[in-house]
Parts: sequence; structure tokens; C-alpha cells
Amino acid sequence: MKANAPISRALLGIAVAALLAAPAIAQDDEFSWSGRIPSGQAIEIKNANGRLYAEYAPGDQVEVTAIKEGPAGDRAEVEIEVVEHDGGVTICAVYPGGWLRSNECAPGDEGHIGSNDNDTEVTFTIKVPADVKLVATTMNGRIEVEDLRSDAEVLTMNGRIEISTTGWAHAKTMNGAITATLGAADWSGDLELQTMNGGVTVTLPANANTDVNAATMNGEVESDWTLERSGWIRSKARGTIGDGGRGLDISTMNGNIRIRRGS
Repeated sequence: MKANAPISRALLGIAVAALLAAPAIAQDDEFSWSGRIPSGQAIEIKNANGRLYAEYAPGDQVEVTAIKEGPAGDRAEVEIEVVEHDGGVTICAVYPGGWLRSNECAPGDEGHIGSNDNDTEVTFTIKVPADVKLVATTMNGRIEVEDLRSDAEVLTMNGRIEISTTGWAHAKTMNGAITATLGAADWSGDLELQTMNGGVTVTLPANANTDVNAATMNGEVESDWTLERSGWIRSKARGTIGDGGRGLDISTMNGNIRIRRGS
């Protein structure tokens, strides 16, 4: 036993050193908010750098958590702000403003969110009750929406998008693939699924009624419904699913488009 004692003490010292070296998350780097948002209104998240993850939650309480990661000085400059308004609640990661424009948390197209050379990443987790719309944007980071029971609008500049919902969803990214499973086809106007670099796969309910316009520059369009094909190597397709009456625009520059029939 005595011969093993130095080894045990050495291993213990290594373990303690590893724990001390591990990055700790300070209380100021964690944020949480919960509250009731009436049916039909929205929880909106605005972020600059970081992943967004949303999922269905039973009950009537929306829960939002955010964790800031990055250099300590940068983290201290980023504030999480909550704005309540007639359409619901908007929560933003507000980075320090630049010399040309300040950052402001405001709903919809109002306000401005940018990172301005701050290296903080903020990861949001959103738990969404049924019939509360999700609106989520980030500039750099993927967006994952799982088993939602409401409609969604999501936007990122750099990152993939994955959505499954019993409602419908808009989704746009510049660099990343889009995978969307929609349970409802009762949207008004045009629904858009758009990326520049990446494929798009959408699963629609079997009873969908929509006018489809799908196009890719470098790829193919595949559909479980019969659509009119055109373009070089089947790169465009358009047609009516069911009775039509509402638009579905799917586009990418580089990638394949797949339109699947769900249950």
C-alpha cells in the first residue's frame, strides 16, 4: 500500500488541477425567464452568435434559458434583455454597439442585434407550449426545433436548420441545410424554405394544399407528388399539390431539394 500512495496522491493532484482548470460558468453568465404567453402570441429570440434549441413543453409556461460562453471580458459586455409587447415577448442577446450603430432589443424588424467583434457565444434553450408561435433568429449558429406544437419562423446566416412541428414553419439560412417536417398546411400567403449552400428536405402532410415552386442551381428536385420538371438535370419543379391555394417556395443555390409526403 505504501508503494502505491505516491501514485494515488499524484493522480489526485492531477484530478484537482483538471477541475480547477475547467472553465466555470459564473452566475452572471446564466439567464432564465419563464412566463405565460397567450395562445396565438409569440416568443421571439434574437441572437448574434450561438445555437438556438427549442422544444415543445406541456402546460402554459414558456421557459427560456441562456448561457454565455467566451472570454470573461467579452461575456461581461453581453446582456440578455426581455421586452414584453402586445404580440408576445422578445428576448435578445444584446452585444456592445459599434461606432456606426448601437444594438437594441425590440420586436420584429425593429431594433438591431450584432456582435461587433465580441467573441461571446450565447446558447438559448426555449420550451414552447402549444399554440405559442416561435420566432428565432441568430447570425451564426444552428437552429434546432423539436416536436413543436405551434408555428415557427426561424432565420440564421450561418448554420443548419432542423424543424419538426405540428404547425407550419418558415426557415431561411445562408450556409447550411434545412430539414423541416410540417404537420399543418394552413398558412396564408407564401411559405419559404431557403438556403444558399445546402440541401432542403421538407415533409408535408398528406392532405396538403399548396402551389409549389422549387429551384436549385446545382442539384436536383425530387418529389413524392407529381410536379412539372424543367431546367438542366431536373433542377426546377413547380405544380399544385391537392387543391393548391397557398404558396410554397423552396430554393437553394447548391444542394438537392426533396419534397416528401408525410402521414
